[in-house]
Amino acid sequence: MPAGGSAAAAVVAAAAALLEKAARLSSAHWVTAEVALEQAHALRLRAEELVEADADAYMSYVEALRAAKGLRGKARERSVAPARALTIDVPLAISRLGAEAVELAGALADHGNPNLRADAMVAATIAVAAATAAAKLIAFNLRGPGRDQRLDEAMRIAQAARDNAAKMERTGSVTGS
Repeated sequence: MPAGGSAAAAVVAAAAALLEKAARLSSAHWVTAEVALEQAHALRLRAEELVEADADAYMSYVEALRAAKGLRGKARERSVAPARALTIDVPLAISRLGAEAVELAGALADHGNPNLRADAMVAATIAVAAATAAAKLIAFNLRGPGRDQRLDEAMRIAQAARDNAAKMERTGSVTGS
């Protein structure tokens, strides 16, 4: 059963697929387009894996909550903690992949086939949405007292992705070239 993180991972996979297309059709424009193609392909495959990983993490958490139904306090938290950690770690991986897709989109917008710059910009836009959504899932899954470094990291990653995509929109590239 897919959850919000699965949807975010699927969006990253779609962004990576657009980047694969842009890289594949950029070899006449960019000497390292083949490297970009390999990176985009790897991003897509990893994102597709995270679609399943997130669904599995969610179901494991639900099962852990059911199994801990009779427990209270620290015993309950110890019982549920490993499954809960996955509901944070998997979206964090999704957020990281989204940011990587934005960076690759910037490189393709800068150096790739100029006719596919719009595809690179669309990939960046949807990858930012996925990175942001994954960070919001982490915030929700960590609700309660205390602060977790993983949330801070996810928020920084999502903000950096947004900043890179905004720069791309203003200048047509991330690097400004």
